[in-house]
Amino acid sequence: MNSYDIYSDIARRTNGDIYVGVVGPVRTGKSTFIRNVLNTLVIPNITDVNAKERTIDEMPQSGDGKSIMTTQPKFVPNEAVGITLNDTIKLNVRLVDCVGYLVDGAVGHTENDRPRMVKTPWSDTELPFSEAAEMGTDKVITNHSTIGVMVTTDGSITDIDRFGYLKAEEKVYAQLVKCGKPFVIVLNSRQPYSEECQKLAQSLSEKYGKKVLPIDVNKITEEDITNIFASVLNDFPIVSVDVNMPRWLGALPYNNKYIQEIVNEVTQLTNEKSKIGDFDNGVILFNDSENFETVTSVNIVAGEGKVVIDIVPKPELFYRVISEECNCDISSDYHLISYIKQLTEAKLQYDKFKDALKQVDETGYGVVYPTLADMKLEEPQIVKQSGRYGVKLKASAPSLHLMKVDINTEVSPIVGSEQQSADLVNYLMAEFDNNPQGIWETKMFGKSLSSLVNEGLQNKLVSMPSEVQKKLRKTLGRIVNEGKGGVICILL
Repeated sequence: MNSYDIYSDIARRTNGDIYVGVVGPVRTGKSTFIRNVLNTLVIPNITDVNAKERTIDEMPQSGDGKSIMTTQPKFVPNEAVGITLNDTIKLNVRLVDCVGYLVDGAVGHTENDRPRMVKTPWSDTELPFSEAAEMGTDKVITNHSTIGVMVTTDGSITDIDRFGYLKAEEKVYAQLVKCGKPFVIVLNSRQPYSEECQKLAQSLSEKYGKKVLPIDVNKITEEDITNIFASVLNDFPIVSVDVNMPRWLGALPYNNKYIQEIVNEVTQLTNEKSKIGDFDNGVILFNDSENFETVTSVNIVAGEGKVVIDIVPKPELFYRVISEECNCDISSDYHLISYIKQLTEAKLQYDKFKDALKQVDETGYGVVYPTLADMKLEEPQIVKQSGRYGVKLKASAPSLHLMKVDINTEVSPIVGSEQQSADLVNYLMAEFDNNPQGIWETKMFGKSLSSLVNEGLQNKLVSMPSEVQKKLRKTLGRIVNEGKGGVICILL
């Protein structure tokens, strides 16, 4: 990713406002950092001449030694200034120089052996130096910054020993974590490439769980600044995860076991990795899965805080899913096409009955109307009537009439005495209250209650004699064809 992409992505995450809160212990080079960042990145890209001059005038002072230079928070420039990078990326930039946390060995925080009082924009009264440092860090990062840079040192830039910075450094870090804004740690050193400094940076990175960049702030380069902002970008949280998978998987319900496997893998990933930089070392998803290929990399859309995961099912999963969903063994394209043909034929038949079945449910009676293909046209005949002639056209077609008939059956097992019968009734009622469906599985005489009832229903369904069936069909045919509405039925 080039430098312009980095600034563009940060601009998208911050709505174009790159407000950098520079915090840390005193005498670590915060003001020097701000001056050099302004001179290297900001001022050369300010198009407004007046804004450029104002920014130069407002740059903070910096100096060597143990004396504290920054005694109150300073916004540089006082109002955010617009810059343009690469002729296309427009940003509003402002840096904030905070009052540093006190360290052992620094001078300038007391006057006449009493705590030095300093002014802040957030209080009408002067505050002790240490209190102003804590309040300033909190206010700047929470209310006036979109990103943070914590500047500390290995002790090589002043006469103050590294050990003197530890307590203040830990305080600043805790305050930044509490604020929740993305930030990076800069380790200011006269010898940033020395083995000792590199080891310290690695140690601090492990201690704080943040990227620590060893840099000589007094000689900071454009590449150094780009690396700082790249590290800040990696500290932004992931806000969404997009999963790309074959569309046929999207047809499965959310509670399907294969969809749940995907959900569980992605959920576990986001629990372990919550920031953009967490994905630098890659990922491993579906490592032992029987259904999906192993995923070892993802696409990061840094400007949107989005992770895109491409999920590839194993070849056999497609037919396994179809077999399970259709309750039919389908293991190849041949079986699939054959099954689709069967389903197509079944659907054509069902479509004929669909409306009639709906009528049966609603009224108890439904009709399957014949189609034009069912029509049988007889040969036209010339007929004479009252001295006039005409042509008789006769056609016939089968129609299907569906009726809903309620069938009653009963099971009356003989179990013994009256008490035994009462016990059976009580048992069945208790089963019905606890599990209405489970009562059908109650065993009687070696058979379930559902089997006994089904036998009774089946016996009644097949008990209608074929002669009676013919008579019913003939009667219905006369009612339909002759329009007779009166029916007298005598059952013997």
